[in-house]
Amino acid sequence: MHDPIMQLRDKTELDEVLRSPSAVLYKHSPRCGICTAALLEVRHFADTHPEIPVYQVDVLAQRTLSNAIADRLAIRHKSPQAIVLREGAVAWHGAHFRVSAQALEKATLQRDTDPSTV
Repeated sequence: MHDPIMQLRDKTELDEVLRSPSAVLYKHSPRCGICTAALLEVRHFADTHPEIPVYQVDVLAQRTLSNAIADRLAIRHKSPQAIVLREGAVAWHGAHFRVSAQALEKATLQRDTDPSTV
């Protein structure tokens, strides 16, 4: 079975993602129960919206990349954390229990989304 979530591995791949029209970054800790629930939500979103690329970062194994994302996007690190990007800019971000398939769908499909209102 094909995993709809791609692993983001380094800053070069991050640069490519930031040049794409739209994408979702999901920051995940394999040691966190909340992250396990959030991953199910992100996977559901990815399964139902294959047209939108979804990338995952393991915040424990890839701490440097996770910190680079926080720095480049000016978003304080949290996990779980989902970030919706449009042309390299943050369209929405949410952490912990705000990470849901419904929130991701709303943020990715509404072109006029304000990051603070979703």
